[in-house]
Amino acid sequence: QVQLAESGGGLVQAGGSLRLSCTASGSIFRFNAMGWYRQAPGKQRDLVAAVTRSGTTNYVDSVKGKFTISRDNAKNTVYLQMMSLKPEDTAVYYCNAKEVLYGIDYDYWGQGTQVKNT
Repeated sequence: QVQLAESGGGLVQAGGSLRLSCTASGSIFRFNAMGWYRQAPGKQRDLVAAVTRSGTTNYVDSVKGKFTISRDNAKNTVYLQMMSLKPEDTAVYYCNAKEVLYGIDYDYWGQGTQVKNT
C-alpha cells in the first residue's frame, strides 16, 4: 500500500514563500512521475508541477519561475518550493505519484495540505 504524506502548508502573506514536502512510504524509484496538484474551492484539481523518474520537470504556465519541484531519492521525498505567492495560489495542494504495472496506470494521492495566501 502506497502512502504519501504531505507537509509544509500554512498561512503566508502575499509575496511570501513556502516549501511543501511529500514523503512516500517506500522508494520513489518505483514511480514514473511524481507531482503536485492543487484544488481551489469550487474548482477542479489541476496539475501544478511534476518530475519524472529521470528528473525531467514540467510546470503549469502560471507558476513557471515561481515554483520549483525537486526530488530527494535518498529521502523518498518530493518538494515544491513556492515563492512570490499570490492570493490565487490559495488552494489545497495534493501530492501525486504515478506508477505503471503490467501496462496498467496507477495514481496515488496524499491527503492534501492547505496553502492560504493573504
